[in-house]
Amino acid sequence: MASPSPIVEQLRLTGLVPVIALKDASDAEPLARALLEGGLPCAEVTFRTSAAPEAIRRIAKAFPEMLLGAGTVLSVDQVKEALDCGACYIVSPGLNRKVVEYCVGKSVAVTPGVATPSDLELALELGLKVVKFFPAEANGGLAYLKALSGPYGNVRFIPTGGIDESNLLQYLKFPRTLACGGSWMVKPDFIAAKQFDKIRDLTARAVQLMLGLNLEKLVFAAKENASGLAGVLSNLMLQPPRDGNSSLQVGSQFEVLKQQENAPRDMVLIGTHFPDRALYFLGRRGVQAREGGEFVLADGVEGVKLDLDLGGLAVGLVPR
Repeated sequence: MASPSPIVEQLRLTGLVPVIALKDASDAEPLARALLEGGLPCAEVTFRTSAAPEAIRRIAKAFPEMLLGAGTVLSVDQVKEALDCGACYIVSPGLNRKVVEYCVGKSVAVTPGVATPSDLELALELGLKVVKFFPAEANGGLAYLKALSGPYGNVRFIPTGGIDESNLLQYLKFPRTLACGGSWMVKPDFIAAKQFDKIRDLTARAVQLMLGLNLEKLVFAAKENASGLAGVLSNLMLQPPRDGNSSLQVGSQFEVLKQQENAPRDMVLIGTHFPDRALYFLGRRGVQAREGGEFVLADGVEGVKLDLDLGGLAVGLVPR
C-alpha cells in the first residue's frame, strides 16, 4: 500500500481538527494563536461565512506552521479560492464529484463527507482512502461507523458532527478513525465574546483528554537484592509484593526488575492512549524519542525512552 500523503499523516498525528466558523476575519489570528497555545496546530475554517477566505489568508500568513484546511467547500471555485488563500487541504460535507476530481487532479488532499455505502464506493472509485463521516452522531454514531466501514478495509474516516469530550476517545480508539473533527472548543459564542483564553484552555484540555498522559509506574532496575527493594516499597504502600518471572510488582505503580544481564536504568513510565500521537505533540515541545530507545517491560509492554533525564531517572513512554 502506498504511504499516506504528508497532509494525511499530519492529520492522523494531530488527531483532532477544530472546525471553525468565523463571522469576522479579524478574529482569525487570535483564534489561531489560542489553538496553538492550547497545543493544537490544526484548524478547519469553514466556508459557511463570507469571512472564510480572508480568515484563511490571515492564519496562513501569521501562522505558517498551522495545518490549515478549508471546510464546507461546495464548488471547484471555492476550492481554488481556498487554495489561493493558503489552505492546504479541502473538506466538504458531501461527496461532490467535481470537487473531488479537481482536487485529485491537482494532488490536493480532500476529505468529502460520506454517510452510506454508496457514498463510500464512489469515493473509492475516485481514488480516495480517507473520507469524512458526517454528520457522525446524527447518522448512528460509532456503532453505525463500525458497520459502515466493515466491507471497506482500506478506508480511514474523520468523524465529524456531534463529537465532544464525552465521546472523543471512543471514536479515536476505533482503529479505522484517522482523526476527529469537533467544534466544542471553538463555539461561535466563544469567538463572538473574544474569549480566546477559554478556547486556549478548552483546546489544551481536549489534547490532554486525547493523549491521556499520566504517570503509569516507576520501574527500578535492582542489580542486586530486588526482594529487599521490593520489601521497602511493600512497607511504604502497605501491600505485599507480587512475584513474577522477571520482576516484583508492588501495587499498580511500582515494579522492581530482578537481576538481569542488560537491566535498564531506573525509569519513570508515562502512559498514553496513543504513543505515536504523544511523541508528535511532545516533539513540538522539544522532547524527542531517544534513538534506539525501544524497550520491552517484564509484562511484555513495549515502550520507547525519551531523550531527557528526570533527576537521574530515564523516562519512557508506554501505551495505557
